[in-house]
Amino acid sequence: MPLFLAVYMMKGDNVVRFRAMPKAEQDAVDNAGLPQWADWEKRNAASIVNKGGMVGKTTRVSIGGIAPASNDICGYVIVEADSAEDAAALFRDHPHFNTFPGDSVDIMPFVTEPDL
Repeated sequence: MPLFLAVYMMKGDNVVRFRAMPKAEQDAVDNAGLPQWADWEKRNAASIVNKGGMVGKTTRVSIGGIAPASNDICGYVIVEADSAEDAAALFRDHPHFNTFPGDSVDIMPFVTEPDL
């Protein structure tokens, strides 16, 4: 079955707004969202090949050297599905953007086999 990289996206402004909230409000979002995320993983366990993880600040390496950078990527998971549309449907109700301040989940097919 085809494999897809699902990348959790979150705009920097949303991170700033979330971190500016009082701690009690941040905790309330976490307390609501983390069980929802765990439930999503249980419901979709048969499709999840690699649970991936969340990521922090970016360091970019380029021809110009190594420097801090910024992007909207905040995590990933690898799923299997019959098509990109089927993979995308797994995330329709995901707490990443229904509860947490995430923006979207980008779905990309692997064109070479990932080393799992």
